[in-house]
Amino acid sequence: MSGMLALRQVSKAYGDGPSQVDALREVDLDLAVGELVAVMGPSGSGKSTLLSIAGTLEDPTSGAVRIAGADVASMRRNDRARLRRRVVGYVFQDFNLLAGLTALENVTLPLELDGTAARAAREQALVALEQLGVAELSHRYPDDLSGGERQRVAIARAVVGDRRLVLADEPTGALDSVNGEAVMRLLRSACHEGVAGLVVTHDAHLASWADRVVFLRDGRVVDQTQPPAGPESLLEPA
Repeated sequence: MSGMLALRQVSKAYGDGPSQVDALREVDLDLAVGELVAVMGPSGSGKSTLLSIAGTLEDPTSGAVRIAGADVASMRRNDRARLRRRVVGYVFQDFNLLAGLTALENVTLPLELDGTAARAAREQALVALEQLGVAELSHRYPDDLSGGERQRVAIARAVVGDRRLVLADEPTGALDSVNGEAVMRLLRSACHEGVAGLVVTHDAHLASWADRVVFLRDGRVVDQTQPPAGPESLLEPA
């Protein structure tokens, strides 16, 4: 498997002096194409900060971040924005769907912002929605969808086009157990198709869908382990 994300000695501090808060401390992390990694840890351990830095939404205080072989720190602002649009898909805790756009329009938006023709963007978006079982809801607005349906649309937006790195921050936090497992199954399936996935979750059962679980505490990686064979094995070929 080839590397999609590499963090080397990444630290992140907020504030300075006596009020400084060290959110991350010298974190090393690798994520390969086709791999799903779950990040767990107590509240305040740095999980969301880790995702923000991995997705170039924040800069580390020190250390290096490489995405698809590119050194993020050496990239110009416009190139970094282009990388986010083309390569990185982000699933936020609160979905971040635009209320004034339909499900289809929410999914096509990042493609059109990156210059994809409207017809081609629509076709790609419909394929993504179809794969997630919500194509029939493409004309509905987010407020007319259930929590599970909104989450599926958010994931479709994250994986549409040639996105190769998907970052998900507590994507199952607002869902019941059935919809939570459905979301993890979808992320697992995306990885089988060649996406690299990094997901923050507080649920050890849902983390069992991952290839590897990384544990954070006080901003440091304190352990990494492979979960025992769990529900994800149902997707593996015999």
